[in-house]
Amino acid sequence: MKMGENIATKNHHLSHQVFDLSLDEAPPGGFKCFDDDGRLKRTGTVWTASAHIITAVIGSGVLSLAWATAQLGWIAGPTVMFLFSFVTYYTSTLLAACYRSGDPVTGKRNYTYMDAVQANLGGAKVKVCGLIQYLNLFGVAIGYTIAASISMMAIKRSNCFHESRGKNPCKTSSTPYMIMFGVAEILFSQIPDFDQISWLSMVAAVMSFTYSSIGLGLGIAKVAETGKFRGSLTGISIGVGNVTQTQKIWRSFQALGDIAFAYSFSLILIEIQDTVKSPPSESKTMKKASLISVTVTTLFYMLCGCFGYAAFGDLSPGNLLTGFGFYNPYWLLDIANAAIVIHLVGAYQVYCQPLFAFVEKTASEWFPESEFISREINVPIPCCKPYKLNLFRLVWRTIFVIITTVISMLMPFFNDVVGILGAFGFWPLTVYFPVEMYIVQKKIPKWSTRWLCLQILSVACLIISIAAAAGSFAGVVTDLKSYKPFRTSY
Repeated sequence: MKMGENIATKNHHLSHQVFDLSLDEAPPGGFKCFDDDGRLKRTGTVWTASAHIITAVIGSGVLSLAWATAQLGWIAGPTVMFLFSFVTYYTSTLLAACYRSGDPVTGKRNYTYMDAVQANLGGAKVKVCGLIQYLNLFGVAIGYTIAASISMMAIKRSNCFHESRGKNPCKTSSTPYMIMFGVAEILFSQIPDFDQISWLSMVAAVMSFTYSSIGLGLGIAKVAETGKFRGSLTGISIGVGNVTQTQKIWRSFQALGDIAFAYSFSLILIEIQDTVKSPPSESKTMKKASLISVTVTTLFYMLCGCFGYAAFGDLSPGNLLTGFGFYNPYWLLDIANAAIVIHLVGAYQVYCQPLFAFVEKTASEWFPESEFISREINVPIPCCKPYKLNLFRLVWRTIFVIITTVISMLMPFFNDVVGILGAFGFWPLTVYFPVEMYIVQKKIPKWSTRWLCLQILSVACLIISIAAAAGSFAGVVTDLKSYKPFRTSY
């Protein structure tokens, strides 16, 4: 690589260190330390990529699947989940093929989702993609803050129920718990980049399996206790919980958004792929990681959604482990909700790192001479390498976490927020851009059979996204009728 190319890419993506050094001048054996773009050698594998994906995918979304299945019924619920899993896996393989432009092994790397869109589509589509991606990441941070606070409240309430033997309603506010979560995220957000949060992803992935398994186990136990599968083929009945015909339609649409949210990881797929070593080619590794993670998550989703619905039928709670369909064993619920909180701390970081990197890269390009943005201060840590403190990173990431925490306090509607995020991000980021980029990359002729099939898939997913968004906004309007800011209690 020439000196000029290195300089051009030096600030391209802050999640990697770039050396302004000609490879022609590299010392003997130095090639082992660098990849073909002059950056430090990537070390990610199928398993680290799978851990990142599972951390991102098996999030709070799994907890709303019993409710979503209850809206759709025994036929449509599992069918929709399977279809979403298939579409997500298929489009993730299309997106993985766009990590390199041109040759899949030696072509130019695209470090972020926006870079891939720039290389393949260009023009205004890059700005549209960036706006949708980063708004969605911002929204996910809000959704995860809400979900974590609800789980922390559930621990308090379950212990309160146990001590009062169900006599105390145990109402509590979500605000202090959101602040606690925000403080934890301020600390973790100072981890500089994606490469350094693999351990956090591993811990979060283990936690996600823990609480999903507990939710599944409690659902199975409830079914065994009652000796029957509840629910119906068509979902929640009119009149249950004052549900009208119109509300049933809106809630069915919202359920689509909840399921879409539960599968969303395309918006960070390229960033995860950029941590993977080669050979084999990054696209092959990412396709395997996508297959492993989507298969695992779909199995869990089917089991959690179906057994949750079988246990509670039409009365399935919006959040399986905090809706208090289960009261005992209270200590097991506490473990599950603690696992949710730990998982969401990690998932928040997995989702926000691309947004952090984008803002920091842009700031360094706009103000290349600013010491406040570029200077790193070595902070000694006993028994560890010194921590590189960047003042801009400290200030801007702290402000970001504070803003998401305040918005979460203003709008703490778990199911509605999940549905809106799923609807808003699913079609453009999971389907439209991967399909369009793949068509350009592989030079698929217009009006050919393959082109038509890809376009039909895209249009069908657009219709689903519009329906899901409508249902979720209708849910927010309903919730706002009985809502007071900063005074939410459960």
